[in-house]
Amino acid sequence: MGSGSFLKVLAKNFDILAGPLVSLAYPLYASVRAIETKSQVDDQQWLTYWVLYSFITLFELTFAPILEWLPFWPYGKLFFNCWLVLPCFNGAAYVYEHFVRPMFLNRQIVNIWYVPRKDKLSKPDDVLLAAEKYIELNGPEAFEKLISKSSEPSNFRSRRLSVLQEAKADRTGKAERESWGENPFYDKSYRH
Repeated sequence: MGSGSFLKVLAKNFDILAGPLVSLAYPLYASVRAIETKSQVDDQQWLTYWVLYSFITLFELTFAPILEWLPFWPYGKLFFNCWLVLPCFNGAAYVYEHFVRPMFLNRQIVNIWYVPRKDKLSKPDDVLLAAEKYIELNGPEAFEKLISKSSEPSNFRSRRLSVLQEAKADRTGKAERESWGENPFYDKSYRH
């Protein structure tokens, strides 16, 4: 009876016992080992994991009242963390490459923290006031010229590379550098 009830308690609380081991203990150990090696691949893997772990924690803190009602949340989180942590799945790199990185490269996020700037005299930064000042200083012809310049389409978006194009360019550049041979001035043991 004693060992049976112990196993029952262990099975019921598996997520509570295994969660910190999978989410914190092993990644902490692997991160310290990655810091001590010269390889940048494992550094990137564990830095990526910690970024995703912080996203998960923020999500969990934000939606805690809703998540308390979902009985499968702790198990889903445990399996997701296993997928992120275990090297055979390489889940952290996948999530970062397909979701987090494009979000930061494309910059199509609305800034909800924008606060208009106030100048020293506590006057609001007003577009109409700025336009009137520009017209007073430079004249209406200069203002019309400025407006016509700003309405021309810019080529900035067409010059930006997609993630796949950047990856292809990186591979091509790396292959070119490898074809050049050894560089006597480059120290491979130096770590950035």
